[in-house]
Amino acid sequence: METILTGTLTKAGSIHKVVGGYVGLPPMNEPGTVAAIGDSLHNPEGSVMSAGFFELKASEPLVYTYTYDEMKVVIKGEFILTDQATGEVTHAKERDVLFFPKGTTVKFETPEYGLGFFTGERSFAP
Repeated sequence: METILTGTLTKAGSIHKVVGGYVGLPPMNEPGTVAAIGDSLHNPEGSVMSAGFFELKASEPLVYTYTYDEMKVVIKGEFILTDQATGEVTHAKERDVLFFPKGTTVKFETPEYGLGFFTGERSFAP
């Protein structure tokens, strides 16, 4: 999956700021799933960190396996998350914070809509 930068980046000295990083997220193109994702920042100043937004609309579930550690904050709406290894389910609502360890496979669902902000240790270095 190609990662596309979203939003408009400005800098004030060492401070990076992205405006509108959640607007116009590119679709994930998973059959039956209405999901979109885009990075607002990836590896700024050589950092190992990346961050952006993930959006899911009511549709078929999205099953995703993490190849890196990631944290996510639910910004709007709700996600229903199933750990595919254990079958355990949790509901994440606005302002909930989540951690997905590398190797975790998660089924993402939403009754209507979910928007999350994520950050992870993911490198795009050549």
